[in-house]
Amino acid sequence: MKKSKEEIKSMVKQSKSSDKPARVVLEGVPRIGFDVGGFMFPSSMRACMQFIGEDPAYDYNYIMGTSGAAFGLLWKRWFYTGDLTDHWIGGWLEPIDRAFDAVGYTYETVIKKGKPEDKAYFRRRIVESIRDKHHPVMAAGVVGPPCCNIITGYDEHGDILIGWSHFQSYPGHGPAEEFEPSGYFRKRDWYKDTQGLIIIGEKKGRPPLGDIHRKALRWALDVMRVPVALERHSGLKAYAAWAEDLLRDEDFPKENIEVLLERLDCHLVAHSVVWEGRWHAGQFLRRIAEPEPAMREQLGQAAICYDAEVNLMKQVSELQGGSDPHDERIARKLAEPAIRRHISSLILQARDKDEEAANHLERALAK
Repeated sequence: MKKSKEEIKSMVKQSKSSDKPARVVLEGVPRIGFDVGGFMFPSSMRACMQFIGEDPAYDYNYIMGTSGAAFGLLWKRWFYTGDLTDHWIGGWLEPIDRAFDAVGYTYETVIKKGKPEDKAYFRRRIVESIRDKHHPVMAAGVVGPPCCNIITGYDEHGDILIGWSHFQSYPGHGPAEEFEPSGYFRKRDWYKDTQGLIIIGEKKGRPPLGDIHRKALRWALDVMRVPVALERHSGLKAYAAWAEDLLRDEDFPKENIEVLLERLDCHLVAHSVVWEGRWHAGQFLRRIAEPEPAMREQLGQAAICYDAEVNLMKQVSELQGGSDPHDERIARKLAEPAIRRHISSLILQARDKDEEAANHLERALAK
């Protein structure tokens, strides 16, 4: 049930009664972190919608499905690719548009342009959203790399930002140095590490649920079948390129642990995107199959394909000895040609299951 304005106002803590308080904090914004959702925009949006008091159905799985993040895969040879929703600061807003449309809200992006007035504008938009609208702000960066996090408050008139980050205690990614009693990070000198904002706008009419489901399925087919996106291999082609690059023995110098860790990091991003993404793809299809009886059988078959992909990614994890990007033991194991060849074959099997799932989705949409 949506919270009333009075309920949300009771969760806003600010210094002194003033039109321009030095400190305003939205207490009770749900935590984000890799243990509660590793895809950072869907996780952040889920937390914001929950705080605002929107429909509980707008959960992480719903946003994974409607944004297309659950169905996508990007690959560029030994280059960080992220997931579909990681690239909005580069101007690719399609997944973000679809997620906001599916929850019935407008939004606005604010991107750093390198102008002297940018910092003051960022600060003003953050303060207005939190102080006046009582809406958290999603941001690329602040703490950690330029991935989506949440700003839940500010102090000293905005000199300090307060919020949640997937990376706030994560080694190797600039963890926060100060924290609120609630667990929120505190970050001074935040602007240099902040690349963009997503400002939650006004409530608007949401399309009928059946339209949302079919729109999500058509978009899923697009992201699975388009061969190139964002100058990266995409969808089914990304599986093939990933599998092929693992066979390049010259790219895995056993004596150079720094290079091996870089290779491992890129490999694990793709691995986690498929593992977590396809698990949520299967769950998303099962939840929309209930109100869509004509599509139910084909959606169920597609979900079974995604289950198989998850099991294949589990086998990959077992072969390489885990999924910690900082573990030198795993990096050295990935340098073994026989291990990589086995992993490559499992990735191609996953691609085949993804293609099979796409065919089932196409048949479902024909109903």
